[in-house]
Amino acid sequence: MANFESLFRELGWISKVYVNRPAVVRHAEQIKKWKTLQGNWQAAWLLKAVTCIDLTTLSGDDTPSNVQRLCFKAKHPIREDLLRALDMHDKGITAAAVCVYPARVSDAVNTLKAAGCNIPVASVAAGFPSGQTPLETKLAEIKLAVEYGAREIDIVISRSLVLTGQWEGLYEEIRLCRAACGEAHMKTILATGELGSLANVYKASMIAMMAGSDFIKTSTGKEVENATFPVGIVMMRAIKEYYWQTGYKVGFKPAGGIRTAKEAITWLMLVKEELGVEWLTPELFRLGASSLLGDIEQQIFYHVTGSYALQHELAMA
Repeated sequence: MANFESLFRELGWISKVYVNRPAVVRHAEQIKKWKTLQGNWQAAWLLKAVTCIDLTTLSGDDTPSNVQRLCFKAKHPIREDLLRALDMHDKGITAAAVCVYPARVSDAVNTLKAAGCNIPVASVAAGFPSGQTPLETKLAEIKLAVEYGAREIDIVISRSLVLTGQWEGLYEEIRLCRAACGEAHMKTILATGELGSLANVYKASMIAMMAGSDFIKTSTGKEVENATFPVGIVMMRAIKEYYWQTGYKVGFKPAGGIRTAKEAITWLMLVKEELGVEWLTPELFRLGASSLLGDIEQQIFYHVTGSYALQHELAMA
């Protein structure tokens, strides 16, 4: 960490960051052509994906009842009979976390506690999704979410600090957010679709990690462009570089627009290629999604039964 701190103080490295965009884009196009897994291999990867999902609802019309429903689905993400058919019913397969707005954290915490479940509740904070709130308000929101029982906080950065090159200001903002989180894990949302360039994505990734982020996350899910493979490649290579320089492993979370089982498997395979199998755990990899689980369960249903489920057969999806 010390080497990176001194490097940061000099800030000379910022101006020297270069990302070969054509090469990154070419690699991303190759990823889309990767062979699709089939049979038991596909089922195994899909169940791994389920355990890495932050099951999310971030809507203006969220109520206690739909948060309770989400929590039930997080505890029972795949139908019991399907898991039995795969001999996975006793492996404790659940979603990685339930992600909600701060006002709904207590609902989620109480529901999961009543269900005897230790799934953590994650809360977005720090002016999500725009980040256009005063720093004092951001810090107060983080502290309230933790007070309500959130064990993970997904903050969002001020994109203006990146776009205007205020790297020290970005570092300080994230550092203060990290302090406000206390013992809660902090995921830092870069909102990459609004950062202007892949070079800025790399710089922001490095600054976020240096400031103490436990995870770096692609998007809020509210931008026009969310999780893309070029962005994912750049962020994961920043994570790899940071690990080489400091020995600290930082997690990665693509979020926004990931809706199909095939996309989920592709992200898992990309993480394995770029960072290695040790990152394929909920401690170091998450998928931010709201509708993804429904397609995964549908594909597992097909694998087990040979036909696709009718809507009422997977009613909770």
